[in-house]
Amino acid sequence: MAVEEQMRGKYAALAADAAAGLETASAQEILGWALETFEDRMCITSSMESAVLIDMAGRLRPGTHIVFLDTGYHFAETLATLEQVQERYPVEIKVVRPRQTVAEQDALFGARLHDRDPDACCNLRKVEPLRRALEPYDAWASGIRRDETLSRQDIGVVDWDDNRGMVKVNPLAAWTQDDVDRYIAEHDVITNPLLAQGYPSIGCAPCTRKVKPGESPRAGRWAGSDKDECGLHLDPPTSTTLNLTGGSFINLPRGQ
Repeated sequence: MAVEEQMRGKYAALAADAAAGLETASAQEILGWALETFEDRMCITSSMESAVLIDMAGRLRPGTHIVFLDTGYHFAETLATLEQVQERYPVEIKVVRPRQTVAEQDALFGARLHDRDPDACCNLRKVEPLRRALEPYDAWASGIRRDETLSRQDIGVVDWDDNRGMVKVNPLAAWTQDDVDRYIAEHDVITNPLLAQGYPSIGCAPCTRKVKPGESPRAGRWAGSDKDECGLHLDPPTSTTLNLTGGSFINLPRGQ
């Protein structure tokens, strides 16, 4: 469940205090604070671009819940990375799927909705599934960074997600790509092989292309449009009038 209404003020104040107190802390200290504070009432979301936060969580609190949104449009390499992560790290991976399969969505709204209305597609296959996935928790964390997009440049290491009524933790907010690469090398972290094939930012296959020399790392996402966020990290998320039922959750056994 999301934080009860009477607890919203308490948690919002907690987030503000933590943001100030942890601004200069290490990523491990930020994540450690969150895991100690919220325990099983916190999860981490991962797109399986790399397992940096998963590696940290496995060291700090084995059994941490990791949420992966299986949109139905992922690259094969991303799904293979999910399997490798599940086998290696002592975390509990929760695979969350949209309310409709791709075929069912096509039947309802026409084929290639991602080309005609990418915001609607992201809402159906990412934003709404994440909303359901976060219901049992009071806090969630992700690996977004300030240097990735203009919309992320002001994120705190701890934020209050007012739309969802939850604490949002961004342990890597102050990191650069060099920091990420250094941690991966030092800890032999699993990464998506597409990172080494010209895809520095990996999303759904139909909306992700290789980045050309000199382009922004996220230039390959929704190329040719002004869209640079799927909506998961916007407050409030991008909205849609589509209202559907169904969906599924799958729990994968944790690694040893």
